[in-house]
Amino acid sequence: MRKSIIPFMFLMLLVFSVQANKPMKLGLLKYQGGGDWYSVVDALRNLANFCNKEMGTNLDPEYDIVEAGNPNIINYPFILMTGHGNVVFSNQEAENLRNYMAGGGFLYIDDDYGMNQFIRPALKKVFPDQELVEIPFNHPLYHQQYDFPTGVPKVHEHDNHSPQTFGIFLEGKLVCLYTYESNISDGWESADVHHDPEALRTKALQMGANMVRYAFSR
Repeated sequence: MRKSIIPFMFLMLLVFSVQANKPMKLGLLKYQGGGDWYSVVDALRNLANFCNKEMGTNLDPEYDIVEAGNPNIINYPFILMTGHGNVVFSNQEAENLRNYMAGGGFLYIDDDYGMNQFIRPALKKVFPDQELVEIPFNHPLYHQQYDFPTGVPKVHEHDNHSPQTFGIFLEGKLVCLYTYESNISDGWESADVHHDPEALRTKALQMGANMVRYAFSR
């Protein structure tokens, strides 16, 4: 029953927001395990402002912190998860996240360095029968508002590896996106946080805008 109800609720949420001209909020995922889920501050705020300016979206710059086990997660079509350390999902949290993505929600995970060894088993608890697969460069994700023919940009150097993008697909639809050795969400932060070059920050925001457009257009 739940799987049939949740997509309808997402649809009604989108319709209501459009009709009421109500901005939609993005979410930042709060999780257990000791990892610093709060490692970004202005990233989602800046991404929302960029999307509103460049793509004409109606996103609320003030994002919400959403706990992994909170049933109200369905109110957020796009949720960012990031951090440097351990990630633990309880059985209830794993089920809640699974229902969220199966019902139309989009979870974007960005390894802020040190997260990779923990997020993979955590996602296996969410989707025991699914694998993270590398996303090819011809996937629509890279070719929305902006064209990224060679994949995601590399914002911060971690271990001198090329950036990679992985995903979990349900019924052919990308529902969970995971970037590794890229650290795009740090590129969304305000300029005085990491002092990244403006051109690099712009690329990161453009790729983020592609993610938002893809998530909303599925």
